Parts: sequence; C-alpha cells; structure tokens
Amino acid sequence: MKMRHFFLSLIAMVALSACAQTSFTALEQQQISIADPTLFEKSDAFTIDFSTGRDRDYSFPLPVGKAKVVSDYMVEIETTQGDAVKSMFAGVVRLSKHIPAYGNVIVVRHDNGLETVYANNAENLVKSGDRVKAGQTIAIVGHERGRFLCYFAIMVNGSRINPNIIFSSESHQLRQQVVLFEKTANWKVNVSVLKEPVVEAAAPVQWWAYPLPGAKVISPYGRRDGRSHTGVDLKTVNRDEIHAAFDGEVVFSGRFSGYGNLVRIRHENGLETYYSHNSKNMVKVGERVKAGQVIALTGQTGRASTPHLHFETRIGGQAVNPNRFFDHQTHTIRMEAFNKKVNGYVIKR
Repeated sequence: MKMRHFFLSLIAMVALSACAQTSFTALEQQQISIADPTLFEKSDAFTIDFSTGRDRDYSFPLPVGKAKVVSDYMVEIETTQGDAVKSMFAGVVRLSKHIPAYGNVIVVRHDNGLETVYANNAENLVKSGDRVKAGQTIAIVGHERGRFLCYFAIMVNGSRINPNIIFSSESHQLRQQVVLFEKTANWKVNVSVLKEPVVEAAAPVQWWAYPLPGAKVISPYGRRDGRSHTGVDLKTVNRDEIHAAFDGEVVFSGRFSGYGNLVRIRHENGLETYYSHNSKNMVKVGERVKAGQVIALTGQTGRASTPHLHFETRIGGQAVNPNRFFDHQTHTIRMEAFNKKVNGYVIKR
C-alpha cells in the first residue's frame, strides 16, 4: 500500500494551477456540493504538502473560536458577536449566497485543490469570482439559538472530508504532513497521509505564563494617589492579547465597577488572578483555561486613563503584590515563591 502511494505521488500527481478560475457556471454558484471539473483532468490523484507552507498561507476560520467536529465532518466554531470569518487558504469564491438550510454561505475553491465552506454567516463580505487571500475576512459570524457560530467544512470534488486530517480542531494548527487525494470509480475521493511529521520529544509542560508578554509596568502595587493600588498596571498596545497566568477556572467574566471588563481565574496553586480594563473578554464563567491561553484583550474600560492591563494576585480574597510571584522586568516566574508538589506547584504560605 505504501509503495502504491509512493508511485502515485511520483507519476500521477496533479500540478494544480497557482491561479484558480474566476468564473463559474450557474450551478457552481448555486450548489454547495458539486464536483470540480478541473480537479482530476490530468490525473486520478494529487498530493498537497502542508509542511512547506508559510504562516501567512493558512488561517483558521475563527482564530479565537472554539471548534468541535459534529455530524458528517461539519465543524462548529463558536465565538463572540461580530467576529470575522477568515478564508483558510488563498483561492476564489465559487459561491456566496443565502441558502435556506445553511443561512448565508460562502464556498471558496482554493488553489491547492480543496474547497472550504463557511455557513450561518450574519453577512457575506465577498461575492462569486472574488479572489481571496489566506486570512482575509470574508464574512461576519452569525447567530443561532443564543450562540454566535460558524459552520465550516472542507470538501474535495464536492465531498466533505475529515477536517482533522488537515488541522487540529483543538489547537487550530495545520498538520505538517503530505496528504494524498485519489479519485475512486464513483468519483468519490480517498484521503490518506503519505508523510507524517517527525514527532520530536515533548517539551516540558509550561505551568505558568506572564500575563502580558512584552509589557512594561506603568503603575506598581502599593499606595497611589493616597489610596491602595491592589495590583500592577502593565502596558503594551491597545487590544493586545492577555494570557492566563496559570491553569484554572474562570469564576467571573463581565463588567465590574471601576475594573471595567474583568476576568477572574481561580487556580489550584492557591492563587486567584484578576485581569481588568479589558476591551474584550474571551472566556466565560465555568470555563477551564490553561496557562498561556488568551483570555482577553487589553483596553480602557472602567476607571482607566490609558489602555492597559490591571493585574492582581489574591490569596483568600486578599490582594498580594504580584511582584512576589513574577519578575516584571524579565517577565519570568519567581520559583522561590512556590513549592513543588506531586501534581504541580503551590504557593508558599
């Protein structure tokens, strides 16, 4: 079987055009699932090497959304109101219209031979025949039963394929591998991996993260203007990504008095961390987060004179100087503040 795949990849590979067609038949502009008349013109098989692309050649449709594969290889990606839906690869819009069962739908025929489907859009921003780049905004996410989500699928020759062959639905990362696509007698497509990525030794699990990489302190913990400043103010640029300091559970996410948009996370190491003045919270109450996960974007909500992150560390509800746990100059953890246990690190009391 491996020799057959190797043979096919050598002498029966389609050389796909780098410039896809820009016009389609009426049926191609109306029907989501339809065979690509150009795909198998020269051969019954082609390969795509996903390991050679550049970062700008690929984009997950909703980079901050939460994805899961549901029925028939459809991916449900949930996000927030007004989020932008992005094209996965470069290509040409084959279909852009409202279809009753799917809402506003876009289908992009990509230069690499794949087609991607983006459904349930609140608004389509491109039309049939438009050339799009990977990462280009093509729609605004739609609303369904109290949630904002996009329905996404990958097709080859009009048939949906398992999306987890192409990317990880958890990490959103493209799988660095060579994939073979073979036409069968009934015009369906068999998909198999020819070359999987080399698996390197797993890196140590990062159990902590500095909440705002690249930040500088603009106001330290302590007394300020005659009153107690219960955290440290960190500044980079507006709408920068804020990261969870440790693994934990979100216990509050919303507006709270002078804090503006606030996220509170309770950690098993004995700490509770606050992240406030955010322009946008990206996690919900009850959600489990990992150290380093993006939880919000910096902003100027609440009582704030400039866009920044107000970061607090608390023990038993009492504010403690974050400098006890983090070096704000080097953006590193202070290991002397923690004890190593079997299941991780806990703060020294």
